[in-house]
Amino acid sequence: MSPLTGSGTGVVYGPVYLEHETGEHPENAKRLEAITGRLKHSGIWDKLEPVEPRQATVDELAAVHSPRLIEEVEAMSLRGGGMMDPDTVVSARSYEAARYAAGGMIEAVDAVLSGSLKNAFALVRPPGHHATRERSMGFCLFNNIAVASAYALGAGAERLLIFDWDVHHGNGTQDIFQSDPRVGYVSLHQYPHYPGSGRAEDTGAGNVMNIPLPGGCGDAEYLRAIDGLVLPFARRFGPDIILASAGFDGHWTDPLASMRLSISGYAATAQKAVHMAAELCGGRLALALEGGYNLSALAGSAAAVFNVMLGDSEIQDPLGPPPWTAAPDIGPLVSRVREIQDI
Repeated sequence: MSPLTGSGTGVVYGPVYLEHETGEHPENAKRLEAITGRLKHSGIWDKLEPVEPRQATVDELAAVHSPRLIEEVEAMSLRGGGMMDPDTVVSARSYEAARYAAGGMIEAVDAVLSGSLKNAFALVRPPGHHATRERSMGFCLFNNIAVASAYALGAGAERLLIFDWDVHHGNGTQDIFQSDPRVGYVSLHQYPHYPGSGRAEDTGAGNVMNIPLPGGCGDAEYLRAIDGLVLPFARRFGPDIILASAGFDGHWTDPLASMRLSISGYAATAQKAVHMAAELCGGRLALALEGGYNLSALAGSAAAVFNVMLGDSEIQDPLGPPPWTAAPDIGPLVSRVREIQDI
C-alpha cells in the first residue's frame, strides 16, 4: 500500500452495468444513464480519471459469499432470469453485470490503495449492501463493497472503515463483517424501515456502529450524527482506507423512504467523508453506488459528490431544500449511541 495518494478522482463505469435488465423496477438502468448524463452535461465527466472495470473472480466473490449463492445467481442467469426474492431481479446478463459491479469496486479500491488516484467513485449496478454471505436480497446480488473490502485486506490494508449512508441499513455488509475486527462498519439509516435491522444495540464484535435515525431527518440531523458519532468512531478505529456505500435514497424526493436530505446535504456528507479520510488515512477514499430512485435527485447528488471529491466547492442544487416541517430531535439518540459505543 502506497504511503502517498495521487491527485486525481477516478470514476468506474461500463456499459455492462446497463445490461442488468430489471424492467419496471425502481432499480433500473435509467439510474446510471441519469448520473452519467448529468456528469457529461455539467463538464464534470471530463475532469475524472476513467477506471476500467473488470469481472471479480469467483474466488474474490467467495471471500465473502457462499459458493451456493454464487452458483445460484449464475444458474438463474443462464436460465434467462428470475427472482432471487420478491424485490431482486435476475436477467440473462445479471450474473456478468454483478461480477463487473464487484470487480469495478475492486478496481476503484486498488487505484486508491496503490496511490494512483486520490479517491474514486464506482458507478456500478446492481447495488450490493443488502447481499449477505448466503443470500441476494433488496435489489442486490453480490455485495460489491464487501468483496472490495476483502480484496483491500489482502492487498495491504490492515484496517478499513465502511461508511454506509444509504437510507436503508446495509444488513448484508454487517452480516459479512460483524465478527471481523479489521473492518469497521458504521451505518446511518432510517429506522424502522427495510430491511428491519440496524438497531443501535447491534455492535458486532465492537466494530459496528448503527445510527437508526427516525423518518423526517434532514441535512442538519445527518451532519450532527456524523460529527457526534461517525467521526469519533472512525478516529478510534484508525482505518488505512475508508470505503463508502453511497446511497442517495434519503433525498426528500425519493419514493422509497421518508428522509429529507437535499443535494447540498449529500455534498456536505461527502465533504465530511473526504475530510475524515484526509485526517485518518492519507485521503484514501473509495465509494460504491448503492440506492437512489428519484432520477433528478440521484443524478444531482452524485454530481455534487464528484465535485466535492474533485475539491470543487461550487455545488448545484436545482431541487433545493424540502418544504419546511419540524425535524425530529435526535439528541437522545446521539446520547444513547455514544453510551452504547463508549465514545
